[in-house]
Amino acid sequence: MYPQRLIQKPLIWELGHRFKVVTNIRQAKVTDEIGIVCLEIDGPRKDVQAAIRWLEKVGVNVEPVEISVVES
Repeated sequence: MYPQRLIQKPLIWELGHRFKVVTNIRQAKVTDEIGIVCLEIDGPRKDVQAAIRWLEKVGVNVEPVEISVVES
């Protein structure tokens, strides 16, 4: 979940350039107040973990979701 102050920032683009990960937007809903994105992040485990730490550091609320939940 993105807080309002981050909605206009290209965080997913930046994530793919900062880390050796591939991103795939599975679902998204963005309003003027909040952005909720279900983002699949694939790559070496250490890079995925570093990418998640970076997202949290910049202010994104990260909640892991199992793939089977998204696909059903």
